[in-house]
Amino acid sequence: MKVVAPKPFTFEGGNRAVLMLHGFTGNSADVRMMGRYLQERGYTCHAPQYEGHGVPPEELVHTGPQDWWKNVTEGYEKLKSMGHDEIAVVGLSLGGVFSLKLGYTVPVKGIVPMCAPMDMKDEETMYQGVLSYAREYKKFERKTSEQIEEEMEAFKETPMNTLGELRDLIYDVRDNIDMIYAPTFVVQARHDEMINTESANVIHDHVESDEKSLKWYENSTHAITLGKEKEELHKDVHAFLDGLDWSE
Repeated sequence: MKVVAPKPFTFEGGNRAVLMLHGFTGNSADVRMMGRYLQERGYTCHAPQYEGHGVPPEELVHTGPQDWWKNVTEGYEKLKSMGHDEIAVVGLSLGGVFSLKLGYTVPVKGIVPMCAPMDMKDEETMYQGVLSYAREYKKFERKTSEQIEEEMEAFKETPMNTLGELRDLIYDVRDNIDMIYAPTFVVQARHDEMINTESANVIHDHVESDEKSLKWYENSTHAITLGKEKEELHKDVHAFLDGLDWSE
């Protein structure tokens, strides 16, 4: 069976632009529903897909944060090339980390980091997550259990050497968020099983913006954009974006 991989998307809706960023081992589908919701309310939304994501896991292990950051900045420049001078950024997990990095790197109208980590588990724990992703992808491909086990054994022979760089990226962003002055709406799932939820307080307390808020979603887990409170999240993000000082 041929698997149709998620791809970057651009939903044209109006002059106000939003860059939407997915998480580590995720893909553009993680923010697609929110993108459609915002498009219907007048926003142009673009979501890049990081190199090595949404494709067989054998490709993921040969990529790293520098590749993914390049994809993020290319996404920002794509919106600029479409004529959008004012761009807000919304990101899930690693995408939230990148949204913060954009906040002190280039001009952004507003920032919505969702379940964004400000520290990282050890590399071995992270690698177990990569293995879990690889196994799930192979199940998605409808491979037999025997074939999956065989391929997983081969997969384990290729370590992911960029996990240390990923950890360094997270701590580097944490050290620089006090240079963020754009309005920031921090989103955090109360039952986040993937990250230390204290990260949300770290972000909220250390960004320098005069306009900042933090909301806890009491019935959500890490993949908050796909969870049971996604409709509430859509409304909240839309309200935050509508409250920004857009020029038109």
